[in-house]
Amino acid sequence: MRLLLVEDDDHVAAALSAVLAKHGFAVVHARNGAEALRALLPAANQGKPPFGVVLLDLGLPDQDGYQVCGKIRKITSTPVIMVTARADVRSRIHGLNLGADDYVTKPYDTGELLARIHAVSRRTPNTEEPEKPAEALPSLGRVHIEVPTRRVTVDGAAIQLTRKEFDLLALLAQRPGVVFRREQIISEVWRTSWEGTGRTLEVHVASLRHKLGMPTLIETVRGVGYCLVAPTVNQGP
Repeated sequence: MRLLLVEDDDHVAAALSAVLAKHGFAVVHARNGAEALRALLPAANQGKPPFGVVLLDLGLPDQDGYQVCGKIRKITSTPVIMVTARADVRSRIHGLNLGADDYVTKPYDTGELLARIHAVSRRTPNTEEPEKPAEALPSLGRVHIEVPTRRVTVDGAAIQLTRKEFDLLALLAQRPGVVFRREQIISEVWRTSWEGTGRTLEVHVASLRHKLGMPTLIETVRGVGYCLVAPTVNQGP
């Protein structure tokens, strides 16, 4: 798999590239946002396999990594993993809202990073299997989910969700009021094990609540998991 590493520190990039190469990745290194965006343009990749994943550092010399992520989303749907020392929840939510597929904080365990790379690359737009005919979702009042088109609306207004946010919402919406265990959600949405992924789930739940404007839509069942509480038509935010 080709992987684009966006990292301004040459020492960090060299060490990480060596590890990634040992695990079968062909790494292309971009030292700033402009280089990263040029590398992702179709003209720069004629005859080459598409990038499977972008590892994006946020502290870049020419522009903030958040800006770069937003621009990447206008060029390609390639999965983006933000790799940064910014560990606060607001930064995580902001990154996911901009279209990042995952968010890893430094210092990180190399094994965990590799697992996350494999997890987000399993269903890229270029390799994703055709959508299977989906079972009809129960009525959710103000929230409407179109599985074939991956479109979500609230009171008729379209809500922009990332792939994982949509997958998470669609899973919970299959059985409103039923508690899904954390391990089950991680397995079905992220296609990986629970270990090391719990924080990512929490951030995605928080992001969904914010984007949909319904803090009580997804209920946290302490020590177990999450369930969706279907809103009524007349219920306010």
